[in-house]
Amino acid sequence: MWFRKGLVTITLAVVGLVGKGQTVITDTIPDTPPPYLEECLDSLVNQWYVTKATNMVLDTIPVDPTIAKSALPDSVYIQRLSDINSPIHYTFNSKVKSYIELYTIKRREQVQSMLGLSEYYFPMFEEALDARQMPLELKYLPIIESALNPKAYSRAGASGLWQFMYYTGKQYGLKIDSYVDERRDPYLSSLAAVDFLDDLYAIYKDWFLVIAAYNCGPGNVNKAIRRSGGHRDFWKIYYHLPKETRGYVPAFIAATYTFVYANEHNLYAKSSELPVASDTIMVNQPLHFKQVSEMLNVKVDYLRELNPQYRRDVVPAGKKPYALRLAFNHASDFAAIEDTIYAHNRDKYFTNGQLVSTPEYTKYTPSVPKGKATVWYTVKSGDAVGLIADWYDVRTSDLRYWNNIRRNLIKSGQKLAIYVPKNKVDYYKKINSMSYTEKQRLSGKTVSTNTTAKKEAKPFVEDNNYIYYTVRSGDSLWSIAKKYSGVSNTDIMNLNNLSNGSKISPGQKLKIKRKS
Repeated sequence: MWFRKGLVTITLAVVGLVGKGQTVITDTIPDTPPPYLEECLDSLVNQWYVTKATNMVLDTIPVDPTIAKSALPDSVYIQRLSDINSPIHYTFNSKVKSYIELYTIKRREQVQSMLGLSEYYFPMFEEALDARQMPLELKYLPIIESALNPKAYSRAGASGLWQFMYYTGKQYGLKIDSYVDERRDPYLSSLAAVDFLDDLYAIYKDWFLVIAAYNCGPGNVNKAIRRSGGHRDFWKIYYHLPKETRGYVPAFIAATYTFVYANEHNLYAKSSELPVASDTIMVNQPLHFKQVSEMLNVKVDYLRELNPQYRRDVVPAGKKPYALRLAFNHASDFAAIEDTIYAHNRDKYFTNGQLVSTPEYTKYTPSVPKGKATVWYTVKSGDAVGLIADWYDVRTSDLRYWNNIRRNLIKSGQKLAIYVPKNKVDYYKKINSMSYTEKQRLSGKTVSTNTTAKKEAKPFVEDNNYIYYTVRSGDSLWSIAKKYSGVSNTDIMNLNNLSNGSKISPGQKLKIKRKS
């Protein structure tokens, strides 16, 4: 649930009705999928259970790949959407079509991975939805929320398969503390999501409005309804919704279409490392994943993927029991030697039921990809994630994943691990010592004289008429100005020819006018 805002102007015109009351809509300015969705799909490729996956599970029925990998006539999409047996009536328009093409043509690899993961996650979603007699097609919401990644974390702070914000998760009974984040628990978060969707349906009585409100919050949907003159139809309040929510419903329709008609597009599930059958063990004592790993001969990474809600590789049981999910055969093995597992290396991890030490939050550290070698780059002032990725010929999503970078935040002096072809290690090692201009030339880009002067400035010459302040990490012009009587942040900007007050960096020297 990303609650973000934006504005765009689009002209819609109703041109006809097709089957089951579906409205076919054309628009003069077709939307393109928002960046967050493509980032979500990119991040899927790096997940442990995907990188460890075996070959594709192929159907025996041959499908013509030249047809499956190309766009189809609109009439085919319209008819297929009309044929989906669901209480949700699926609209077709150019926005829906752009998402269908994203899933069925441009991002086929990620879709096949999600098809494989759906065999593990969808039964949990369906069970929760069926218990409340809600449309089972709502199981496709986590496709666009998280790409079926339970550890997905949005720029707005939403977490888990269903992308709950902190306070929304707490409101629906999900426990969030230093050891446990139940927003990332596939089963418990599904129950909470169904509760939330049910509450929204009680308000709107329309599934598209419910889906929109799930994304941007009921407050934004209510505001859009008021601004549209009281209309309670998604496409009639479309203009008044936050920009990314406008793409959210079309993406949901496209995800439903893609999963229902995957085989018609020659899309087949890639098997994953997640077990088809799993079970939960109720743990009554504090337990470290390594105790389970060593006694059952399973990888810690595997336990993390099955139990993403535990932040520090610890099940913090004691005052109350917690569930540990295992493959069905491992659950039986655990039950057979449960006491032995609790006792194994207990003094190493726990003293009087408490952790011996407080480890950092667990972050997955990827192994070096096959055929690759590691080189290191030290971040310089002015560097950006996109620039570094360009210099090393890697994707920005990979660079962020390899180094646990969130929101593209990096700092001077930080060391980044980059995986490059083994036969080009010497070439890429040289980049770390190159100047900005030399690095830009690697990408075939030229640097203007002004840019070069800025990046490779001459030594700073001080003037006794001014005080010189060296910017520290965390500084802002406002906090700097407070240090000097009678000086404002605007004075500092004007004196230092700064057009943007937010663009100062650690180590930069600023002139401050001396008090007369």
